Amino acid sequence: MWNWEAIFAESLAYEDFLARHGTEAQRARWAAVDERVSLTPEQRALLSGFQRQMHVLCIAGAWCGDCVNQGPILRHIAAASPAIQLRFLDREAAPELRDAFSINGGQRVPLALLLSEDWQLCSAYGDRVLAYYRQMAKDRLGAACPTGIVPPGPALLAEATAEWIAEFERVQLMLRLTGRLREKHGD
Repeated sequence: MWNWEAIFAESLAYEDFLARHGTEAQRARWAAVDERVSLTPEQRALLSGFQRQMHVLCIAGAWCGDCVNQGPILRHIAAASPAIQLRFLDREAAPELRDAFSINGGQRVPLALLLSEDWQLCSAYGDRVLAYYRQMAKDRLGAACPTGIVPPGPALLAEATAEWIAEFERVQLMLRLTGRLREKHGD
C-alpha cells in the first residue's frame, strides 16, 4: 500500500521540479509551451467550481518531450482551481513508484496520479492524451518520442488541454458522488 500523503509531501511544486531536475534548455522548452497554454472561460469556470480537494502527483522527467508538452497544461489546470494541489516527482527519483505504474510495459511519463482529499487513488492517467496519439499516427514519419523542442500547434494544445480537463472533471465528479465523502461533507 502506498503512503500517498508522504510521497506527495516529498514531491515538488512545478517551478521547484524544473529548477532541480531541468537544464536551462529544458526549462526554456517547458516555458515555451507554458506561455502558449490557455484555458477558455468555460474551462476556468468549471475548474474554479470544483468543491472536493484533489491531490495530483505527476511523475515526470524534465527531459521528456511528452512532459514538456503536457506538464504546463497541468500547471494551468491547477492554477485555475483552488481545489487542486499539484506536485511533480522525477521518474528516476522514485523507481518503485515508476515501476509499479508502468504503462504498456514501459516507464512512460508524464503520469498523473489523481488522489482524493483523504489520499485515495482515483485515477492514473497519462503517457499521452488521445490528441497526441492521433497526431503521432497522422505524422508517423516523425520520431516516436517528441523532443519538446517545437511546441505543439495551437489546435493540438487546446485539444490536449481539454482532454486533461475532462479527466480532472471525471475525478472531481467521482469525489462529489462517492458516499464516504458525501457523508463527511454532509452533501
